[in-house]
Amino acid sequence: MARIDPLLDDLLARGGNALHIAAACPPMVRVRGDLVPLRDAALSAQSMDEILFELVPPDVAKRLRDDLDADFSWTHGDKARFRVNCFYKRHGLSAVFQLLPSRVLSLAELGCPEVLWRLADKRFGLILVTGPAGSGKTTTMAAMVDHINKTRAGHIVTLEAPLELVHEPLRSHVTHREIGRDAPTFELGLESAANESADVVLCSDLASSGAMRRALALACSGVLVIGSGFAGGAVSTLERIVASFPVEEQPHVRGLLAESLAGIVTQQMLRTADGKGRLTAHEILIGTPPAAAFIHEGRFSQLTSVMQAGQGVGMQTMEMSLERLMTAGRIAPEVALERAYDREAFARIVSRLRPDLAEPAV
Repeated sequence: MARIDPLLDDLLARGGNALHIAAACPPMVRVRGDLVPLRDAALSAQSMDEILFELVPPDVAKRLRDDLDADFSWTHGDKARFRVNCFYKRHGLSAVFQLLPSRVLSLAELGCPEVLWRLADKRFGLILVTGPAGSGKTTTMAAMVDHINKTRAGHIVTLEAPLELVHEPLRSHVTHREIGRDAPTFELGLESAANESADVVLCSDLASSGAMRRALALACSGVLVIGSGFAGGAVSTLERIVASFPVEEQPHVRGLLAESLAGIVTQQMLRTADGKGRLTAHEILIGTPPAAAFIHEGRFSQLTSVMQAGQGVGMQTMEMSLERLMTAGRIAPEVALERAYDREAFARIVSRLRPDLAEPAV
């Protein structure tokens, strides 16, 4: 029995989705979005070393010591699987154990907007799934791959660090590659995928300009690339992608994005109005000709109006999604206001329902 087992058992018993442990702090679990201490006593630095180095494979232990940060997956008997991020902070080792789904969930089971099926049916292009940590990006991308696996005869390559969800071949042939074990970096994994006759490539991290450059090249060459890496809405995601490249390359990158972007799906996980669960709000930008024109010209701020006018093809801003959930009574007005990107404009919407929550006029 591993030292971590009782803590993971407590997490599962409470219905939580993440365990946070750190030297000089009590263990805590995230339950319906809130961090709750499991006990009062703090873990010592020695206890943290004993807990984590009992679990990590030798290559991960070396990476943790060299880079002071490492990811791996952990199977808790036959009860659950976790994605684990280990890192050092002031008092010593820390780690977060994020609960993974026991199986790949479908788009329907996740309650995703219908447009995500249409995006997954694309034969080429770049689909970005963005949002803060814990917003379900990995689960959504896996559901899109699951849809492709069930409906299309092709070659799917997944690049993850660590490998989280395994897709059994159905109509497609599936190749799983774990970064650090099967490929040294995401950039080189994407470069290799171009030579592996891949039809679809899932990449769990497109945060670096090198990985994004490879992903854009693949998408423009006729491969469907599904990736994540930039938190925030569609506008800020595109701004950050372009800004990650040298100034002299940015016009070319905007051109590649305009040509290849199939869509951006931004997610936020929200507490339900009854406090008993969580649900997802989505912002969706589709790579229509008007959107492509604004991207090519670098007029990213105009994309908000494109999303507002594009409901017929499945587009919506985060504020539109929040308003629907709020008016349906599925989330509280204060939660919707807190998560809006344009809080000043959204406050006027909230004021129609709850004047006491509207922010004062400036």
